[in-house]
Formats: sequence, C-alpha cells, structure tokens
Amino acid sequence: MNALSRLPSVSHLLAHSRIESLIDSHGRAVVTGLIRDQLAGAREAARNGAGIPDESLLIDGVCTAAGKQALPRLRPVFNLTGTVLHTNLGRASLPEEAITALVEAARNPCALEYDIEQGGRGDRDDVVEQLLCELTGAEAATVVNNNAAAVFLLLNTLAYKKKVVVSRGELVEIGGAFRVPDIMKRAGAKLNEVGTTNRTHLKDFAAAIRPRTGMLMKVHTSNYAIEGFTHAVPERELAALAHEHELPFTVDLGSGTLTDLERWGLPHEPTPRESIEAGADLVTFSGDKLLGGPQVGMLVGRRDLIARIKQNPIKRALRVGKLTLASLEAVLRLYRDPDRLSQRLTTLQQLTRPEAGIREAAQRVLPALQSALETLEVDVEIVPLRSQIGSGSLPVDRLPSAGLAVRPRGRSSGVLNRLEAGLRSLSKPVVGRIEEGALLLDLRCLPPEQEADFTAQLAQLDLPPTPTR
Repeated sequence: MNALSRLPSVSHLLAHSRIESLIDSHGRAVVTGLIRDQLAGAREAARNGAGIPDESLLIDGVCTAAGKQALPRLRPVFNLTGTVLHTNLGRASLPEEAITALVEAARNPCALEYDIEQGGRGDRDDVVEQLLCELTGAEAATVVNNNAAAVFLLLNTLAYKKKVVVSRGELVEIGGAFRVPDIMKRAGAKLNEVGTTNRTHLKDFAAAIRPRTGMLMKVHTSNYAIEGFTHAVPERELAALAHEHELPFTVDLGSGTLTDLERWGLPHEPTPRESIEAGADLVTFSGDKLLGGPQVGMLVGRRDLIARIKQNPIKRALRVGKLTLASLEAVLRLYRDPDRLSQRLTTLQQLTRPEAGIREAAQRVLPALQSALETLEVDVEIVPLRSQIGSGSLPVDRLPSAGLAVRPRGRSSGVLNRLEAGLRSLSKPVVGRIEEGALLLDLRCLPPEQEADFTAQLAQLDLPPTPTR
C-alpha cells in the first residue's frame, strides 16, 4: 500500500473539531488553503524518506500556521533601540489628542472638502492651513504625503526645465536612497551646484545666476554635520540675492520643528518661522519627525507660489487623506499652547525624559529580565546609554539615557543573537540593539504605563539553556 495514501483528505481534516473552531475564527477558505499546504508539505517530506505524520501533528501545523497568518504585518513593537524617531519603526508616536481625532475621522463622515459655513465644496488644505500659517508666519500652506513629495512638487512647479542653485555641501542623501540631485532630475529641474563641500560663499551663488536660473535653494543638512573649516551663506543673504534677481528662494528643512527646542534643553533646530522671517519664499518640512505628528510634507510661504503649487496636476497624486489631516490638525493645535507642549506631545516627552527617571525604570524592569534569562549563561545589569534622536534629526547630538545590558559569560556561543531573535518573537516584539558584545535595551521609549506589559511577556521567552562545554 502506498504510504501517501495514508494521508487524510482535505474534507476529513475540515470535519475535525479543532479545525471547525479555526473556521469560525479565520474562515473556511483560509483554513482549507492551510490544510492543503500542510498536506503538500507532508507529501514532499514523505517522498524524501520521512514518515507520514499523525493526524494530530497535521492539525497542530494548521493551527500554528493560522495563528501566524492572522498576525498583522503592521504590528506594534517595543522600541528599545535607543533611537527615538526610528524610521523603520514608524518614527513619531502620536499624542492622545491626535489618536482621538484620527479615530473620530475614521468612524464618521467629516468635512474634508466641504465648507460647512457656505454649504458647498471646500479645500482639504483648509483643515490645517490657518494653523500652519499661524505657527510659521507664512501667508499660505499646503500639505502632501511626505517631505520628499513636497520638495519634488516645489521643484516641478517652480523650476521645471530651469536651473536650481544649491551649495555643493547640501546635496544630501536621506534614507531609502533619496538624493537631492536625483529628485531634481525627476522633477524636471537642472541642478547647478556651487561652492565646495565645506565652504560656499554668496559670490558663488551670485556668479551662478543666469537667464535660465529658476530659484536659489538651501537644503538643511539634518542627517549629518560638517565641522571645522566651514562656511555657509545665511538664509537672509540668499533671500536678498534671490529677490534682487526676481527669483524665489526656497528652503528644505527636512525634519522640521515648530518650536525652539532649546527651551527644553535640546539642541537648536531651525524652524520654518525662522526661514520665513529671513526672507524665504517657500519652506518645506516633515510632520512625523521632530514635529511629532503623522507622515506628511508641508509647504509654507508666499500665497502666490502656494497657489501655483496647488494648481500642479501632480498635487492631487500626492495629497493626504482625512485620517492624516485629522491627526495633523490635532498635533498642530498642541503647538498653540507651548507651556504644556512637553507634557502632551509624545515625541517631546520622549526626547526630554530625564536620565534619572529612565534609570528608575531600569531598576523596576531588571528583576523580570534576570528571571526570564536565568537559564542562560549571561549577566544583566543597568548601564548608562546615549540615545539618539533619529530620522536625520540633530545627527551629532546624543541624549543621556539608561537601560539594560545583557552580556554572555565567557564565549557567547551565539547567545546574544538567539536572545535578540527571541525578544523579536514575543507577542509584542522587543527591538533592541547588539553593540560591543552586549544586547542593549535602551528604556527611553518605554512609557511607565507599558512597563507591566513589557515585563509580563518576558515569561513567554522560550530559549534553550546555554549548552555546557
């Protein structure tokens, strides 16, 4: 008798009581597909000399596969990397006010492009334009899906088939291989780089202006710093030169913030208001970095230039939806009350969290981690750490922090890699970093109200003991 004939049929497994409960949770079509996958794997294994698995093992496999398939791909994680605005982990966490606004907009019809006062069609930018103008000092504003899109739209609208003069030291590349020269080319503009990597003067910009020049542009080098023998032309001087030649002067701030961070002991980061007051005609910046909101790109500046940008057909392809606008509006409203901003804006809470408070959190978490790792040949201790802001913001500045370090005793035998993978396999994955022979868990971004959830799931860690030698 052929061994493969002993495998149960799809219909037989579908009638099993455990499978019936899976169907209630996941649907017949999904479960049927998983059964077929299990049977196909069993047949292939049998052809390669393996035995025929028991029916219970097949059902276990189906249940496991169903559980894995049901997990969302976009899962919440514990960010213990030490990078506050981690691009791969979604950057800024929204404040509660923004979450509430987002949920309300998701649940209900809302006045996205409807003028309630006039009873007719409205402009979706109206949701946030007044707030953006108030907070930046600009005449007008518009919003697209991220800052790269904002820069592209600006160039395509105002400098199509024209030259854009930029300092050679500002031709940045950000994550995902986004490069200023490449985006200019795609937007139809022609790059005219001037000066040198470390020093560019006003005379360099002046000498580059020709009849086909479309604008002067400054790009904030938010993700790196050049130190030493350097010189950059102040925005006010560039604006004056551009206006003398009847050219627009634009500034790409990249990360962007709407407040003076020095108020909370953080390094200074240029703001859109500073650029507008210096004479910039248009400024672009992000929403999901230092600003602490959703992923958007904002353009603020002269009313006539914003109007031209909004008439560009590409603008529609880059626009944002109601959920983004709802959360952005809520975040912008927080900036109207700067005295309470650090208590209400999640990103600012994380950036200003005192080292002493983080160390206290480490002391509370330490016993649970030590207990979870007691079968491993490792030591766990509280250590001082240096967090980074992330997402290209203030790249050379570090924040005093604290956390837990797990170090192997003697040779590691891969224990740190196994532990790091085990933490990522938890129901709410824990993401740390391995550095200089230790697994480091920076607790800056672990809110006190989530400590209990974090420590409770450590008991789920399923790691084999360190092998004896």
